[in-house]
Amino acid sequence: MFVQLRYTLGLLLLMFVTAVYADVAVPNLSHRVTDLTATLSAEQSTALENKLAAFEARKGSQLAVLILPTTQPETIEAFGIRVADTWKIGRQKIDDGVILLVAKDDHKMRIEVGRGLEGAIPDAIAKRVIAEIITPKFKANDFAGGIDAGVSQLIKLIEGEPLPAPSPENSASTSSDSDSLDWVFGVLLFVFMFLDMTLAEKLGTVAGTFGTAIVAGLVGTIYPLFSNPDILAALIIGVGMFFVGLVASCAFKLYSAFSGGSSGWSSSGSSGGSWSGGGGSFGGGGASGSW
Repeated sequence: MFVQLRYTLGLLLLMFVTAVYADVAVPNLSHRVTDLTATLSAEQSTALENKLAAFEARKGSQLAVLILPTTQPETIEAFGIRVADTWKIGRQKIDDGVILLVAKDDHKMRIEVGRGLEGAIPDAIAKRVIAEIITPKFKANDFAGGIDAGVSQLIKLIEGEPLPAPSPENSASTSSDSDSLDWVFGVLLFVFMFLDMTLAEKLGTVAGTFGTAIVAGLVGTIYPLFSNPDILAALIIGVGMFFVGLVASCAFKLYSAFSGGSSGWSSSGSSGGSWSGGGGSFGGGGASGSW
């Protein structure tokens, strides 16, 4: 009994030490500005996001800002490499990305510079941007002003670099296609949820679930016939849509029940669409600093 207790305590201690010294996870990239510390207000974050989006549309280069509490137990340099490798800011084969990383509780910051911009932003210049532009404002607790001033200076440096112009296909059609798909998906999701809720109210939970599945199956059967009059294929698609609708309806009701919502509707508070890196690479160029 004593031996089992000792091994159990040892295992719990090992798990605790592992959790304490685990590396900080690189956050998912969905916006140009990622603030995990609530340092920036919603208005400040949106203004900075719009500035970076306009710069990318004009120049093609990508610039991202990440604010997080700490990178410990890693150094900010090691964490910055992981962020650069994960996010892949900048255009592929042009490698014109820059990441401004701020570890607020550590009082550390770093500028990661893509391979294609190491001529425009050499290590010495990145160091001066940190020391002369960002650090004074951070010391005065003006984090929004420091980040904005630093970003503005980086934009000026990149503006002077001869880089390939942004591809109209990448900057316009890709985003419009993505927006169109998002819009269509959103409409379909709204219709499905409205139908499921209405049938549940009229027929009851179980009958409403099967009613939703039947409607999905009918749509899946009839719609393909407009483009290909193959009745067997349409029936197979319809049966598949029936089961998809059945599973989706059950999942929706389970989610509504466990999330505590009476109507099943929820708000994510998302501001706009998603954004991602362009496949750029980094070679370790940049600089670090503290305040």
